[in-house]
Amino acid sequence: MAPQPVPPDDPLVAEILETVRRLHLDERYRDLDRNPRFPREEFRAMGESGLLGLRTAREFGGRGLPLPRVGVALFHLARASGTAFAKLSLQPEFSSVLVEHGSRELIDAWFRPMVRGERLVGNHLTEPGAGSDAAAIESTAERSGAGYVLRGTKSEAAFAADADAAIVYASVGGKSPGAGITAFLVPQDLPGVQRSPGVGDLGERWQRRGSVVYDGVRVPASYRIGEEGMGFRYVLSELTRERALLAAIYLGVGWASWEDTVRYVGERRAFGRPLSDQEAVAFPLVEDAARLEAAWMYVAKTLEHLESGAVADGEAAMSKWMATDTALSAIDHAIQFHGGRGYSQSLPHEQRWRDVRSGRIAHGPAEIMHVVAARQIWPRPAARP
Repeated sequence: MAPQPVPPDDPLVAEILETVRRLHLDERYRDLDRNPRFPREEFRAMGESGLLGLRTAREFGGRGLPLPRVGVALFHLARASGTAFAKLSLQPEFSSVLVEHGSRELIDAWFRPMVRGERLVGNHLTEPGAGSDAAAIESTAERSGAGYVLRGTKSEAAFAADADAAIVYASVGGKSPGAGITAFLVPQDLPGVQRSPGVGDLGERWQRRGSVVYDGVRVPASYRIGEEGMGFRYVLSELTRERALLAAIYLGVGWASWEDTVRYVGERRAFGRPLSDQEAVAFPLVEDAARLEAAWMYVAKTLEHLESGAVADGEAAMSKWMATDTALSAIDHAIQFHGGRGYSQSLPHEQRWRDVRSGRIAHGPAEIMHVVAARQIWPRPAARP
């Protein structure tokens, strides 16, 4: 009884495990928690190894894998090396609005190099007063000559001080929530960009989240992504895929801790017998196995629906919620049943818990995931003109 999504002899899985071994990604994952920095060397190596742009079409330098296969790849990458490198593998997906709606010039200058691991593009949507309610952003892009003047503050931005460029969302003359929001590719070395790393996070410290102020930044019109006023629609479509793929990552991490714990309790003896003979230990691990496998089946189904073009916003939202909570429960049991060492930094479980905990907040908090799913069951009536 083990929630493995694919047989261990799958060629894609074998390739990923070999890359993890060759690049020592499991060791680097632990080090990035203690010495937070953006791992540019590993990012470049991942690009050279084909781990960036798994879903990206081959014409843009990616592998063009269908979403269910991307989910399998991310599950096993996270299982073997934690959240950091699995999320880095998704970085082109996090910036897919660029390849889906950007000009050929922007794609060639920024997206292709990102797939190769040469340039890092961040995403700046969240603001101090606009987190879950992304339509309430107050950043503005005022038309000026042959371009725009960008003003506003973005908060909780991953790679705040490390990104080479960012996809920035700002309102161009919108008068209602979500209206006028437009996406721009903004190189972070333009005059007026002020970057400041945060004070440190509970987990995923390598992202070095912080704030970025855009103080009268002049952005050429050629750096606009897609049409004016369409940015909010673009990002919603992207978020749906991201949530389902992040679910695969969290389940991979949870499975790693479950597997470690099953092995440990079978070897550790207490009161004259293995811990696995103690029902108080064995039963929670049996339940974790069932929940991990059930969550994976739900995530896999969601990815198949998304690949077919079906509307699956609610399923993707529930995938992320279910995977996060299931993984956190499995990791918490790992900490508990490893005793004092489980609570220490000598084992990876505490870091895994802290990193996966971000899943209840990032890319849509758990509460909003329920709202998204509820709206699929009970659609809101169309607003009157």
